[in-house]
Amino acid sequence: LQKLKEMFISKFGSAPKFYARAPGRVNLIGEHIDYCGYAVLPMAIEQDILIAVEPVQTQVVQLANTNSSYLDFSTSVNNIQINKTKPQWHNYFLCGLKGIQEHFGLNNPTGMNCLLDGTIPPSSGLSSSSALVCCAGLVTLRANGKTLSKVELAEICTKSERYIGTEGGGMDQSISFLAEEGTAKLIEFSPLRATDVRLPSGATFVIANSCVEMNKAATSHYNIRVMECRLATKLLSKSKGLEWRKMLRLHDVQTKLGVSLEEMLTIVEEVLHPEPYSTEEICKCLGISLEELRSQILSQNMQDVSTFKLYQRAKHVYSEAARVLEFQKICSEAPANALQLLGELMKQSHISCREMYECSCPELDRLVDICLQFGAIGSRLTGAGWGGCTVSMVPTDKLNTFLKNVKKAYYQTDGQRLAVENNSLFATKPGRGALVFVEA
Repeated sequence: LQKLKEMFISKFGSAPKFYARAPGRVNLIGEHIDYCGYAVLPMAIEQDILIAVEPVQTQVVQLANTNSSYLDFSTSVNNIQINKTKPQWHNYFLCGLKGIQEHFGLNNPTGMNCLLDGTIPPSSGLSSSSALVCCAGLVTLRANGKTLSKVELAEICTKSERYIGTEGGGMDQSISFLAEEGTAKLIEFSPLRATDVRLPSGATFVIANSCVEMNKAATSHYNIRVMECRLATKLLSKSKGLEWRKMLRLHDVQTKLGVSLEEMLTIVEEVLHPEPYSTEEICKCLGISLEELRSQILSQNMQDVSTFKLYQRAKHVYSEAARVLEFQKICSEAPANALQLLGELMKQSHISCREMYECSCPELDRLVDICLQFGAIGSRLTGAGWGGCTVSMVPTDKLNTFLKNVKKAYYQTDGQRLAVENNSLFATKPGRGALVFVEA
């Protein structure tokens, strides 16, 4: 903090008035299901985004970063432009800023000088971008003398991150605000709520970065999956005589039908076929024209996608949603073989992400195999995938040997990985959520 303060003074010529922090997160289980309406099970990590702030009289926001590869940026607070084509770091700050301004209808928002420091590895699937949006929202709230509950903040930041073009579901922002030290959380949506999940003793969670960068907003993979889930929702609803035009998420189908997740999996088998669906076939199933599909259902950036895998995506979502509930149940009942059972769920989750959701990559698969080989009880990709990190559950008494072996097998075989190995492999405990603090 002292170092950040000194850098702030040399940059802006005066001292910061307050600081805000927001943590990154690791998702233990429940990948790609938050935007389908299903509960997820993340925990905050100790790595975070930290911003030193001084509110100023001019209506200008000046942003600087302790990392010199991120360029300074300044803009008038009354004219926030967010460039979707280039997901640069300052645009994520502007999302949080704009979200709070719009929520309160602030006509003359306060200007600010901000210096940002971050310890979350970027593009690693640990939610550095959402932590930045949340931290910016918190900073704007404080600088303008407003207050909101943590749940309201999480909901505003979830919506405002969409300014950058990512159709996220809200897990990252929710855990960033609602996390508490020492416990993971089951996070449920609409209404948003968080329940403590006590992780069993005897195991430590270890994060390993594959060193393949994946920038969610810059890729269409992520948004295509969101759309495939939406289309699967429509086809499943239509086949069951529901009002399919109103149905947006796979969770809605289950709720409307009033059946279990297991029964939903049977319905997926009956209704959808494993072969990819063409846009023509989707139109035929729904009884609509291509024009209507394009204008009413497909988002702007999906107009050129010609085939969609609906069976695989729905299968992953319903089975993963069931694994989340099972994971929570094992944690609360704490049977003698809890660690084995949880490990099994993590392994199944990774297989489903790899085979059904196709959001893994060769390096992630290799890293999961290495972690399991060297004593992890369970291991899986975490975050959006297509790069980023794995999370493994390792018996605490085997932790040091595990770290040593994984370093040797994955990081020390490759010069590029070797350069970043110190920030790429670490054990983590459930950390606390976002907060604002003033120096004593």
